[in-house]
Amino acid sequence: MRRLNNYVFGCVAAVFLLLPAERVSAETVRLSLDRAIELAEENNYALKAAKARVDQAEARYVQSRKAYLPKVTLSETFVATDDPAAVFSYKLRQGGITAADFNPAVMNDPDDISNFQAGVEVLQPLYNRDAMIGRSAARADRKSREHMLRRTGDTVSLEVKKAYYGLVLARKNLEAINRSIGAMRRHDREAGKAYASGLITKSDKLSTAVRLSELSEQKMMIEDEITAAGDGLRFLLGLGQDVDIVPVSGLDTGSIVIPSDEPVLGENRADLKAMEASAEAAGYQYDMARAQWLPRVNAFLQQNWNDEDFPGMDNGNWMLGVNMRWTIFDGYASIGKAQEARATEMEARYRYEEARDKGRYEIRKAYRMLRTARARINVADQALREAKVSLDFIGERYRSGQAMTFELLAREQAYTYAQLRLNRAKYDLIMAGNELGYYSGK
Repeated sequence: MRRLNNYVFGCVAAVFLLLPAERVSAETVRLSLDRAIELAEENNYALKAAKARVDQAEARYVQSRKAYLPKVTLSETFVATDDPAAVFSYKLRQGGITAADFNPAVMNDPDDISNFQAGVEVLQPLYNRDAMIGRSAARADRKSREHMLRRTGDTVSLEVKKAYYGLVLARKNLEAINRSIGAMRRHDREAGKAYASGLITKSDKLSTAVRLSELSEQKMMIEDEITAAGDGLRFLLGLGQDVDIVPVSGLDTGSIVIPSDEPVLGENRADLKAMEASAEAAGYQYDMARAQWLPRVNAFLQQNWNDEDFPGMDNGNWMLGVNMRWTIFDGYASIGKAQEARATEMEARYRYEEARDKGRYEIRKAYRMLRTARARINVADQALREAKVSLDFIGERYRSGQAMTFELLAREQAYTYAQLRLNRAKYDLIMAGNELGYYSGK
């Protein structure tokens, strides 16, 4: 038996030795809300993706410069042939034509020839209406992406606040549950003594143990909430799973001021500005589709050099010209594109109207939640004070044998619930204030 006890003791000791090692390996970071938001701005993947989309739009805007800038092409071409027309042409370009080359026998059956042609070609747009409009569309799209980057930053900031204060709330609830567990353990010991003395029944004794089990279960659930909130916050901040975040802020609601009037939707709310710019870009796309019916005018300049030896720079010639191209009918392709672009523009404008009306609804909802949460805090705070007085009173009577166990348990349960309810009301007030600012765009 003694060997068995030693074995069990050794296993337990080994477990406890292993647990601290894992805990020590985790880095504990005390984090303020402002620092958490800074980390999110640096590391959050959604923000990085939004920045990449801005870079994409900037790149498309750079590409749109082709509407007025020339296109310059360098080329080097080698040809070997005995085709009569080609041989005569290349000899002419090389400046090697002689009187003998006009002999019909030579012209009909010439020797093969090699030609290196170096060339420079410059294409200069003169009038491409659709390309010019495309530049305006690219500029509007870039503006839309920039506004969406700002809104993504606002959204990530709000999500960080939710996760941060969610972690604070869970830790505050854990503190409340731990206090209740400590008090209930004392009551359970007292109930055990009273039962041993024959002052209470076994049912009363077991009721304290049952309540202690309920609190222990509640503690496990809250610990799971702490883990989930920590995981979510680490994800938003781009931190590793080996980082244990300890928030330094609490559920302080003293600085939250409730506006006397319901805020209005801000004109500069970033997502609405983005949708407005997106609708503008869609309008330009429609204009581009219609502009495809207009002629395109481009100038070109070619300078070529031909020689039988590389790189072929001996004999040069140039060509300068202007090209006008006008597609009169393309099988309804342009008409269909215009109709599609028009429908896309209307969809963008409808989405803007929907988002604007939804924003007003969200403001009203957040404002109501803000006012309700403030009232809930007052009620919950009063309930907590009353529950504490009631619990202390019954506790004294219980210890003196003048109160029943069920009375003590009811008061303790009411007190614990009041603590959790007050914490939740404070969290809701903080988040309602942040959501009101988010939805109003201020």
